[in-house]
Amino acid sequence: PDKGKITIKGKVGALIEVGAGFHPLLPGRENVYINAAILGMTKEETDRKFDAIVEFSDIGDFLDVPVKHYSSGMFVRLGFAVAVHCEPDILLVDEVLAVGDRGFQNKCFNKIGELKKNGTTTLIVSHNMHTVSSFTEKVVFVNNGKAKNFISVAEGIKEYTNLFIKKEDSGIEKICSG
Repeated sequence: PDKGKITIKGKVGALIEVGAGFHPLLPGRENVYINAAILGMTKEETDRKFDAIVEFSDIGDFLDVPVKHYSSGMFVRLGFAVAVHCEPDILLVDEVLAVGDRGFQNKCFNKIGELKKNGTTTLIVSHNMHTVSSFTEKVVFVNNGKAKNFISVAEGIKEYTNLFIKKEDSGIEKICSG
């Protein structure tokens, strides 16, 4: 392969923007099928997993409501449910879980842990250092377009935190970096 290019083989489940791939005038039910197709699932796969997707999303009576009436949290619930049920080899989650309530965030991170045990690689893009420290094994810190790899998560968090710490705030750094 060419230097600097990444080749990905397998299914990628991406949740990079709230409501990405959803048609605002269609109800959640139909958007499940659209989003699943975008993520590489067949109609038959989606049919088999539909009930599990809906149960995971926990949007209840809103399934048949056009998604333009959904809150950002409802978008995330449905989008994440579809993404994780496509059984991805790689799951890309970009900051969107920040809009969900705490209970749903816990549910999502438990599902990410389950996927990880089954061999799914997860890329979490976040400014939430608690999330980074709790759910990652390695950190790639990107600042001004330059990436720096850290095998030590604590060192990556420290580098990130140092961008925002003033000398008089050094006590905060100790708390954040452990």
